[in-house]
Amino acid sequence: MTDMKKYISMIFMAALVSVGFVACDVETDEDAGGTNIQDMAGFWDVKVDGVKSDGSLVSDPYSLGTISMETYNTASNAADSMWVYDGGAFWGMKFKVPVNYAAKTFSCESKSYNPSNAKAGNAVITDGKILIGKGHNIHGLPTDSIVFKVKFDDDDSGMTYQIAGIKHSGFKE
Repeated sequence: MTDMKKYISMIFMAALVSVGFVACDVETDEDAGGTNIQDMAGFWDVKVDGVKSDGSLVSDPYSLGTISMETYNTASNAADSMWVYDGGAFWGMKFKVPVNYAAKTFSCESKSYNPSNAKAGNAVITDGKILIGKGHNIHGLPTDSIVFKVKFDDDDSGMTYQIAGIKHSGFKE
């Protein structure tokens, strides 16, 4: 019986030493980094309003309410362009737009707003801005905001739309 206790003790000590080696891995303080447009990228809770010729707004002309959209970096992590994607919630936009990262602005001349859809028309984006810390969530806390105007050549109404909102907090707003 003492031989059995001796073997169990040896196995236990070997296991304990093995765990000790694994638990003593050196920890590093490496920064995972970000993308070249990280301050402009995000999930956004936005509203779509129509813009009349006099500049006044038509509130939510399609009764969409608040929709979600995304802006994110390109696969090449370019510092001068980003994707704009409405998740199919508005016009099916999913295209790359040029950015000025230093100014946090974006716009584009007429280009296909969904290159993967042969039936998609072209869109023009103007006055695109990411305003760092200038938005406020429903609790009054500061968050980033986004605003831009877009016009689609396949829109029978010929309307320009203003899309504006705040960065999604991760909580139900």
